[in-house]
Amino acid sequence: MIPLWFRHQLGIVVFLGILLAIALSNLLALRRLGTYPLPARFPRVSILLPARNEEAVIADCVRSLLAQDYPDLEVLVLDDGSTDGTGEILATLAREDGRLRVLAGRPLPEGWMGKHWACWQLAEAATGELLLFTDADTVHHPQALRLGVAAFLAERADLMSGFLRQQLLTWGERLTVPAIFWCFFSFLPLALAHRVRAPALSLTNGQWMLFARSAYEAVGGHAAVRNHPVDDIALGQRVKAKGLCWRIMDVGDWVSCRMYPGFRAALEGFTKNLFAVFDFRLAEYLFVWAWMALVTVEPLVVLAFWPLGVGRDLFALWPALAAVGEMLALWTIALARLRFPLYLALLYPAHILLLVFIALRSLLWTATGRATWKGRTLPRQRIRLM
Repeated sequence: MIPLWFRHQLGIVVFLGILLAIALSNLLALRRLGTYPLPARFPRVSILLPARNEEAVIADCVRSLLAQDYPDLEVLVLDDGSTDGTGEILATLAREDGRLRVLAGRPLPEGWMGKHWACWQLAEAATGELLLFTDADTVHHPQALRLGVAAFLAERADLMSGFLRQQLLTWGERLTVPAIFWCFFSFLPLALAHRVRAPALSLTNGQWMLFARSAYEAVGGHAAVRNHPVDDIALGQRVKAKGLCWRIMDVGDWVSCRMYPGFRAALEGFTKNLFAVFDFRLAEYLFVWAWMALVTVEPLVVLAFWPLGVGRDLFALWPALAAVGEMLALWTIALARLRFPLYLALLYPAHILLLVFIALRSLLWTATGRATWKGRTLPRQRIRLM
């Protein structure tokens, strides 16, 4: 009979092997912009940008959007109650280019989250056949929209999102942001997700989210997810539930983003989002993060104590070596494909354990109603056991 602990170690090796297979398949399934033929007709696009206290980045973002080499577009920016210089910067940019329309955000209704309300107002004001939602901390190559629409039309998509090039300027960002994208790249089999209707098999990134207006209206738009902290993921799931065509692309050669300016902002952002990604299902959430901590720590502990003769009667050496090797391979594949520094693979235990800490913080802040974003307290959420 195979000893219990050896079977447990084999389980870790098999689990990581499955993740490795998913990551390898995603190397082929994740297509890049620029690999699709240009269409005969480019539909009108409304670029929609919510902005709240974004004076440090708003000018670069808006100028990159106005520089798009696209025949029929409008740029709408909504100033969502900014208290810094965002409004003044937008007013100056609007005087320079008549294609920019700046909207003043209306008061936030009860039951809405701020960004969702801003996006809803932008969609109401838009005139485009396609709606591109993006964030103020993004910068777009002049060809980005043209190539994005080409891919959207070739795929006959109703919603297309993308992996952007993430800029990491501090160690706080390097230790948090890549870990989130590693999770998505290693756990979501894109080839399968593009073919089956299951809403859980989707990932939508609100940093770049191209909608057919008809699809946006069919799923209820941001009004349907008005109090959900991860509106992008929730909208993608609604698109798939409706049987509409959802796609995710690699747009990193054409669009970049500095997701969070430092560790404090990353901590606040991921605290807001992590529990929400699991739809506030407590048992699943605790199991996943406990398992990820175990899978990360146990093989390293076995290797550390093996030379001392500790634990040899319970644990075998080769499964621990295999698990660490699989983890390093997984991280190297994801980091390389998503344009992160490869040396970060060596720090994968720190990445995952920090993510586990943030996950527990997300649970606590959600349960106690302490989660905030952009100076606003988020609505209380109903936590479910399953």
